[in-house]
Amino acid sequence: MSRPTSPAYKTRNWPSYNEALKRRGSLTIWFDPAMTWQAAPTGKRGRQPDYSDAAIQTCLTMKVLFGMALRQTTGFVESLLRLIGLNWAVPDFSTLSRRQKTLKVNIPYRGSDGPLHLLVDSTGIKVEGEG
Repeated sequence: MSRPTSPAYKTRNWPSYNEALKRRGSLTIWFDPAMTWQAAPTGKRGRQPDYSDAAIQTCLTMKVLFGMALRQTTGFVESLLRLIGLNWAVPDFSTLSRRQKTLKVNIPYRGSDGPLHLLVDSTGIKVEGEG
């Protein structure tokens, strides 16, 4: 039994093709300065958490999106916040490791035609621009 031949596509508009390939790698990350990065007091006895769930989920989302280890994630988020000009402390890898057990980071993969926008604000994390 012979295998059917796949259709041959010829690129005729190279500038448009190159721009489309460049757009596939486009990523925009928005941090809302009004986001609650520090945790609110729980009212329970003992040490209070330093970072909000949104801060931990932000770091873990970066970890999942870019396939990094926890220490690399800490450095990546630190550098992002420094580039943006926000003077927020970043959770260390042991805090991320402990808190990831209770938080779920679920990012379904969907193909995109345009750039991916990751919005981080006071309501949480949103992934926009995926068609």
